[in-house]
Amino acid sequence: MLNIFNMSVILRNTVCLLISWISVLHCSIYSQGLYFPPLTGNVWETTSPAALGWCEDKLPELYDYLESANSKGFIVLKDGKIVIEKYFGSFTKDSLWYWASAGKSLTSFLIGIAQQEGKLSIDDPSSKYLGTGWTSCTAMEEARIKVKHQLTMTTGLDDGVSNVDCTDKECLKCLAEPGKRWAYHNAPYTLLDKVIESATGANLNSFVLSKLSTQTGIYGSFLPIDFNNVFFSKPRVMARFGLLMLNKGNWNGNQILKDMDYYQKMITSSQDLNKSYGYLWWLNGKASFMAPGLQFVFPGFLTPNAPADMFSALGKNGQIIHVVPSQNLVVVRMGNAPGTGAVPITLPDTIWQKLNKVMCLPSATDESATQNLNAVKINQQADHITVMWDDRQFDLKLINSAGDILLQKNSVRSEVQINAHWINPGIYYIRLLDTNGRSVVKKVMIQ
Repeated sequence: MLNIFNMSVILRNTVCLLISWISVLHCSIYSQGLYFPPLTGNVWETTSPAALGWCEDKLPELYDYLESANSKGFIVLKDGKIVIEKYFGSFTKDSLWYWASAGKSLTSFLIGIAQQEGKLSIDDPSSKYLGTGWTSCTAMEEARIKVKHQLTMTTGLDDGVSNVDCTDKECLKCLAEPGKRWAYHNAPYTLLDKVIESATGANLNSFVLSKLSTQTGIYGSFLPIDFNNVFFSKPRVMARFGLLMLNKGNWNGNQILKDMDYYQKMITSSQDLNKSYGYLWWLNGKASFMAPGLQFVFPGFLTPNAPADMFSALGKNGQIIHVVPSQNLVVVRMGNAPGTGAVPITLPDTIWQKLNKVMCLPSATDESATQNLNAVKINQQADHITVMWDDRQFDLKLINSAGDILLQKNSVRSEVQINAHWINPGIYYIRLLDTNGRSVVKKVMIQ
């Protein structure tokens, strides 16, 4: 990846630094078109939806949904400025709330800082920092588990134990070879906190304060709750972290995370098992995804109505940070449970349906998409499958339950046949994309 410090950015940063020497005022600059709020206080520049050409009349529908989904706070940043900031009930911008598993993404960032300072390597065995015997595995099995496996949810430790949060060695049992099985398992992640403390010699909150908070205004605390360490902060702190990630770890000219290779790997598929997972970050726009608690690969985007390049910090009860580089957007949601599950899957997509309307954009599941779904006809015969979609041109992909693309046909007009002789029995998905960007996915069972 190219270093973001091109000459124009260096010049802008230099000018701003000179101004700061002359003035006691904060110097907020634009880095790659981004605004950054001062490090302290509640000053944060805003812009209105109308100024962006958005459909303000759709805001009530968004707010009604957020309130019905037990939301407490919702923020949208565009180019770093606040466009939408809404709180519900007695919750305010100064209220404290927990990040739940969205804090995993913050931990990933901290691991990157510790590594760039030479305090640890993610390729080291976890036992280097946790000591031998931190699991119930054999010595040989335990030695194979690396810090990287903790970052990618591929330790191979059994998530079928009675308490997936339990970090006691009796709860950490080897089930698979590290790197060969993806499972959303809290306990190995939580132990990354001890990895940081052992590697740096600093208390976790002290490390956050010295390496992140004072440079970015991202103030908060990890608090122990049962086996977990849970991060608490104000809602705008979540937005600050999203803004920091949007600008590739750079805050207002200060490169906090200097290791661009690590940054890129955080938000890139970290393994082939769950293509929608990086280093404790959820990724949109991938061919398939896995969900917590399930050993099943679902075909398609994690959040179909969101931009494909979006990456997210997601936590229980709907704690959300969405980052969309292509649109310079950050979206934050705090609140109570809209449903069940360790990580919300449907909530973000419904939010994006409503948010797309606010931004005057079509959604993948709007009325026209429903019409498109009904317009697609599939005729299965013993030896072939015929796919028909009106009189339009489209691309077709045949995808298996693991998310692998088995067949692709481009620029098809109206109708296409798939030879089924070579396809093993099972469940498959046919994805169609027309020239207007409309997408339809159909499930087929091949006997």
